[in-house]
Amino acid sequence: MENRLFSLTGRTAFVTGAGRGIGRALAQGLAEQGADVALMARTESQLLSAKETIEGQTGRRAWAFPFDLAEVAGLGRLFDDIARTTGGIDILVNCAGMTVREPAEEMGLADFNRVMEVNLTSALLMSQAFCRHRREAGKGGRIINIGSLACHAARPTIAAYACSKMGLLGLTKTLAVEWAQYDINVNAIGPGYIATELTAPLQTDAEFNQWVLSKTPLGRWGRPEDLVGTAVLLASPAGDFITGQIFYVDGGWTALI
Repeated sequence: MENRLFSLTGRTAFVTGAGRGIGRALAQGLAEQGADVALMARTESQLLSAKETIEGQTGRRAWAFPFDLAEVAGLGRLFDDIARTTGGIDILVNCAGMTVREPAEEMGLADFNRVMEVNLTSALLMSQAFCRHRREAGKGGRIINIGSLACHAARPTIAAYACSKMGLLGLTKTLAVEWAQYDINVNAIGPGYIATELTAPLQTDAEFNQWVLSKTPLGRWGRPEDLVGTAVLLASPAGDFITGQIFYVDGGWTALI
């Protein structure tokens, strides 16, 4: 007998930031559990590569939608167009993110606003559109926001990023409370330091790398694939009674004094 507890067969997931790194791994992982996937990121070539790989390896349908989420105007209409193209969205994964590293006293307002728009405002607008879509369909759904260790604490030079991720956690909890009445579960995943193209310069910085390893009880950088199991849990029937939570997938970082 098929075990449906973690099955996503018959569902469609929409993953932002899906061209590479964590977003691509999550899209691949959800497809491996049976979901069709809509992929969004800025770079079309990366999206087409992800689409080809996912379809070839999983047999699921995948769609590529290149878009820069810093362009927040019209995101609601864009979501509606994607929902029509795919036949409906059951799972929304807000994964797109960026950062600017500079001392807080030197941060320009333009940099601060761009980080907030990509990391937080786009997640709000996408979630609002998703909520309207699911209510019109008369069905519940799942939202998974990709947070950070910066949902828990900060370090120097990431003021905008920390503000956006702490805000994303607040948004996660607020939407979970408000939208429970619509059977929409809203949760977050807080990755530790994950080895991706974006963090490659940090990995090759000997001092920073040693700092990460010293703060991570499991003694290594995470891999994008390390987040897939939690995402599947939150997207599948196994997560039916989980909402308003953040799951730190961090190798023990937040448990260490």
